[in-house]
Parts: sequence; structure tokens; C-alpha cells
Amino acid sequence: MTYDFDFFVIGAGSGGVRAARMAAAKGVKVAVAEDRYFGGTCVNVGCVPKKLFVYGSHFSEDFELAESYGWDVSVQKLDWDRLRDNKTEEIKRLNRVYVNLLEKSGVKIFNGKASFVDANTVAIGDQTFTAKHILIATGSWPSIPDFPGKEHVIDSNQFFYLKKLPKRAIVVGGGYIALEFAGILNGLGVETHVFYRGELFLRHFDDDVRRFFRDEMIKKGVNVHFESTIESVKKDNGQFIATTSKGDFETDLIIYATGRMPLTDGLNLEAVGVNTKPNGAIKVNEYYQTSVPSIYALGDVIGHIQLTPVALAEGMALVKTLFSGEPSTVDYDLIPTAVFTQPNIATVGLTEAQARELHGDDLLIYRSAFKPMKYSLGGSEEKTLMKLLVCKSNDVVLGVHMVGPEAGEIIQGLAVALKCGATKAQFDSTIGIHPTSAEEFVTMREPVKE
Repeated sequence: MTYDFDFFVIGAGSGGVRAARMAAAKGVKVAVAEDRYFGGTCVNVGCVPKKLFVYGSHFSEDFELAESYGWDVSVQKLDWDRLRDNKTEEIKRLNRVYVNLLEKSGVKIFNGKASFVDANTVAIGDQTFTAKHILIATGSWPSIPDFPGKEHVIDSNQFFYLKKLPKRAIVVGGGYIALEFAGILNGLGVETHVFYRGELFLRHFDDDVRRFFRDEMIKKGVNVHFESTIESVKKDNGQFIATTSKGDFETDLIIYATGRMPLTDGLNLEAVGVNTKPNGAIKVNEYYQTSVPSIYALGDVIGHIQLTPVALAEGMALVKTLFSGEPSTVDYDLIPTAVFTQPNIATVGLTEAQARELHGDDLLIYRSAFKPMKYSLGGSEEKTLMKLLVCKSNDVVLGVHMVGPEAGEIIQGLAVALKCGATKAQFDSTIGIHPTSAEEFVTMREPVKE
């Protein structure tokens, strides 16, 4: 059978664009359909604008510290409109970059929403196109539970385009998105409250990291309410009244960052028999093939690990499988990750709980908490936490965790070491760069006593 395209990609986010470009580079006839924005969640309402806002919000602390280093920073005034609009212009620039990358690769671009007609056919408006292989890379979308007054709250996507910065804000959630937003708002001078239904947020992270970060966040002035839920919201004279399990709170803005769900609406998956999980995530095998042999899926829409570099890796693996004759998968072991909270969190490898479950008492723990040199002048009480988990019997480093400035930059390099199977002895024999915080990872000599 002759097809219009060899490879049709639905969704121009990180994974979809990478797969399309890599396939086109191999001489494959490729098309991409996108109905919203190029670059996906990360570029438009995720990693990129979030980190720009983190940079912007951190200046409030930087100004305080600058005075102790001799700088006169008496004029400290935030122009929210300028920060927001400069961010938006950068996002538009990146959108154009993604479009140019696809066009230069020879990929045919369709601006519109694609849906399935059959296993090898998609429709965009009143047009239909056939393809030998079809990839679903539509990402995810914020999810807000139903409750009275839901219409008065916003989701994480909407936060990046606020017309006005509030004086008071409530952030609901205990994951990395909620805590990053809380740090941004607090740094921009907003009275910030975090409501989380659990006992302690960041539940998939190491417990020492979770407790340490909680304390640092509170020191910075964020109001944290654990085991708390919002029961209803009502609007009153331009303000919002949140009725919670711990009483009523008046605020100017309520942001729900309680998770993201796979975005499959309108794809017509049921009609072609693509199987999904109860949460809507598309089921795939190890080669990202769905229950329909000609249809594949990767990235956030499969509900596995929602990280941009993971989607990129999955896209490259799929192209090797389909167009290079090299069946390829992604190694999901030892994936480093960072949370751009204030302070920053980064981690790679096992948590202490996971290490104990796998190795029992065959475990050594190294932990250090200290004030970074940067804060030795001035009144900042922010501290850094570093932690190493080591298998006692073979000396292999099982996990590395950090809370503190530039944690993501530091852990990225250590992730390479863990991927290579580094031992504690090799950490110890490595000469540190002095004076840096990072050198602490190669100078911790005494394990924590049980």
C-alpha cells in the first residue's frame, strides 16, 4: 500500500519534534500536526517559563545578599508586566525555533488537531492523510478535581499569563510544580500559602530531602498547611474565600497544581482500538507500540516519567526501532531530576527507603548540612543538604541527593558517575574544587551512625 507519509506525528512537543526530526534526517517522509503551540509543555507552560520566573523571583534574596557584599541596592521594585511579557517573548522565539527546526529537516507541518480515522489514517479538519506509522506525542494537561467554586481557581498553565500579580495567593498541591510556584510567588513578594492533603510533600523523594526542604521553605516565609484540603471557594468583592479543613482563608489567587493527566481528548482512540489505562494514559510495550501495531506513543501521554529528557530519549529510541532496524528502548535506571524550588533540589538513584528495602543493613549513609560560603556574609540562614547512599559490601554509590543552590547543575555531573557504577572510594579519591559546595560530595568521610 502507498501512504501519504511514512511517519505521522501528532503533537509537536519535545518527544514528537525529536522523533520527527531524527526520522526526517534518515530520509523518511514525515509530517507533524500541532493544534496549540510548538515545543509542548516544557517550552510553553513548563520548564522554560518556570525557570525564568524562578530566576526573576530569586532577585529579592540576591538584593538582600548584595548589600552585605557592598552594593547599594536601595531601589528594589518589581515590574510584573515586564517580567511576564519578556518571558512570553522568549517563548515565542522558542516556538519559532521549533518550527524552523522541523522545516529545515524537511518535515511537513500541519497546524490543526489530528484525530484517528483508522489505524493508518488521521483527519485534520476536512482533510485526511495516511501513514505507515503514526506517533501520539500529545503530552499532558493540568487536572483540577471537582469541588464547589472550582471555576474561581486557575491551573498551572494559566499562572504564566497572570494579568496582575496578587498580594496573597494559595497554592494547592504537594508535588514539584506546586512547590516551585510557591517559591516563585514568595520570592516576588506575595504572601504565599501552600495547602497539601498529606503529612509531608514530595512523597517520592528521600525523606531527609523532604524534611530539610520543608524547613528551608518555612524559613523563607512560605506558610505551609499539611493535612489540609480546600472544601469550597467563593468570590466576595473581588477576593476569594477558601473554606478549608483548617478554617477560612481570604486570598487574591488560588492555583491548583495537583497533577497532570495524559492529553488524549479528541484523538478518537476508542474508534481504532488503542488501549488506555484508567487514568487515560496510553498503554505501550517496551518499544512504545500501542495495542494497534501501526500506532505508537511516548512522553507524558503514556504516563510514565514526565520529564523532557525522557521524552527526547524515547523519541530517539523509537526512530532507531522503526527506521534503522535497531530495536531500541530507554534505560530508565538512574535518571537524575531537579526541582527548581527555592532552595533547589536534585537527586539521582535510590532514596534511603528504597535502598533499605533492597539492601537492608548493607548500607552506609553519608550526610552533611552546612551554610554555603555565599551566605557567610549577610543574614541568610539558608543551608545546604548533601547525602550519599552507599552499599556497604561493594562500596557502590546507590543514590545522591542535594538541597541547595545549583543542586541541579551539580547532580547532573554526578549522575554520570553513578551511571558508570562509581564507588565511594572513587568519590573519595577525586580531588575537590575548592571552595565550592560540590566538593562536599568528595570529602564526606564518616557515615552517619545508626
